[in-house]
Amino acid sequence: MERLAVGLMSGTSVDGIDAALVKIKGHGENTEIELLHYSTYSYNEEMKKSILAAMDPANSTVAAICSLNFKLGKQFAEAVKRVCMEADVPLAEIDVIGSHGQTIYHIPQQEGDLEKSTLQIGEPAIISYETGSVVVSNFRTMDMAAGGEGAPLVPYTEYILYRNPEKNRALQNIGGIGNVTVIQKDAAMDDVFAFDTGPGNMIMDELCKHFKGISYDPKGKIAAEGNVQHELVDHWLSMDYFLKEPPKSTGRELFGADFTSRIIQENPHLSPEDLIATATYFTAASIAKSCRDFVFPKTPIDELIVGGGGSYNQTLLAMLKELLPEVMVMTQEEIGLSSEAKEAVAFALLANETIHQQCSNIPNATGASKPVILGNITLPPNGDAKNILQKAGNHR
Repeated sequence: MERLAVGLMSGTSVDGIDAALVKIKGHGENTEIELLHYSTYSYNEEMKKSILAAMDPANSTVAAICSLNFKLGKQFAEAVKRVCMEADVPLAEIDVIGSHGQTIYHIPQQEGDLEKSTLQIGEPAIISYETGSVVVSNFRTMDMAAGGEGAPLVPYTEYILYRNPEKNRALQNIGGIGNVTVIQKDAAMDDVFAFDTGPGNMIMDELCKHFKGISYDPKGKIAAEGNVQHELVDHWLSMDYFLKEPPKSTGRELFGADFTSRIIQENPHLSPEDLIATATYFTAASIAKSCRDFVFPKTPIDELIVGGGGSYNQTLLAMLKELLPEVMVMTQEEIGLSSEAKEAVAFALLANETIHQQCSNIPNATGASKPVILGNITLPPNGDAKNILQKAGNHR
């Protein structure tokens, strides 16, 4: 049975909303997909500031988060409408929408009186009302209820889409944060493991905004003009996070604006180019260290396939290739898939698993005690005319 799904993702970089329109056939390991259309809809500066302020404990308020939850819901709904319009697919034909939402705060482990928890906003009722579709959202919380960290969640979909019977693959996503998924050539689902490697584009992007007034370093051209300060990178790599055994996850709380501000304040003698080059190398070095410390001791890797926005940073890719000469480092485009669309496609697939009542976390990746069904289901205001839940139940 085929269905049309839209996956929505707004990541830690806070660039905008990624929307992927996907045709899905089947579920679980037998899933087949076709990406029909993908686009990114950038936030305006006012929305970016609102999101970043909501993430900042010093500036955030309950009222601001409450309001932003609904504002983002409207923007996510608009993204669904636009991706359908651009693909010339009637909105009424969409069966299900998988919305990751915008992470506002993530506490992967107990911190004093702070309960292990996570919060993604972008009200699903607004999305469902505006589109008339079933919406699956809030994917991370059930994994955390089962003792996991709620991240990373894409390994399940990566196993479905990227496993290769002849090659050991590591899939390195470089969004705001970096994360790696390891899939051996003979792996079963239970053999897959994954974890956050550390910063992705987050620090580089903050430095570019501060010094250059731009949101990122196009193709890594600014980093290419600077000199890497290796002693700084070595110091950062001594942080507790990089010593901790997986499963583990991190986010803006560790590598966000506060971290970048300290870098700037503590190194006034360094040029913007040197700082950006050093932050770029830090991302590459943290990925390489993660591979050598936590991946290679378990399995050799034939291919490191890089996706996410960082895959377009040529300087970063060159650094990765230099640091991991024994591995074939390539981008998703080189195997015929889109780096940009990867996470949005993943949440379309996870939504499909949810309506089939299929578990879609990987405990080896998140640390959960067992596989669980992810996501909350929001029905459209007048009910599910397509009866998609019943159809899914009949095809389990």
